Amino acid sequence: MGTQNILWNTTKNFFTGSLIAITISDRYANVVSLKGVSMAPTFNPHGDGLLTRDRVLMEKLCLGKYEFSQGDVVVFRSPSNHQEKHLKRITALPGDWIGTPHSYDAVIIPEGHCWVEGDNAASSFDSRSYGPIPLGLICGRVTHIIWPPQRIGTVERSPPQNIPPL
Repeated sequence: MGTQNILWNTTKNFFTGSLIAITISDRYANVVSLKGVSMAPTFNPHGDGLLTRDRVLMEKLCLGKYEFSQGDVVVFRSPSNHQEKHLKRITALPGDWIGTPHSYDAVIIPEGHCWVEGDNAASSFDSRSYGPIPLGLICGRVTHIIWPPQRIGTVERSPPQNIPPL
């Protein structure tokens, strides 16, 4: 009888803990593993190896009223393939003007959209390629690097200056 009681209590605790973890991950925050060098040196400054991949904390409270600021780093679903997620920095919000690449034109960011760019422009597929993205595609805002241990810290809202070549 004692073994059955221990097994039942362990199962209840595991189930309860799992529900709490799923709720937190779905509503409030979760951890995202990053790959690629489009945001270097802010993220993955040493390449894209499995051991050097940054892991970040993505908060979701900003999604309630789509409260974003220029410089926020966001995770969003790709405008061309909604199964892919990308991470870029917001450089313009609705009503802002932005210069378009390879031309002398400027566009105004439409309501409900934002302009995103990677910190490493030479290796980034971003709004310069596909234009403004709908705010509804944003999954959350990145606030902290939590792995690797030597890089733990807050994510700055301004892009790094004088980005060295990779």
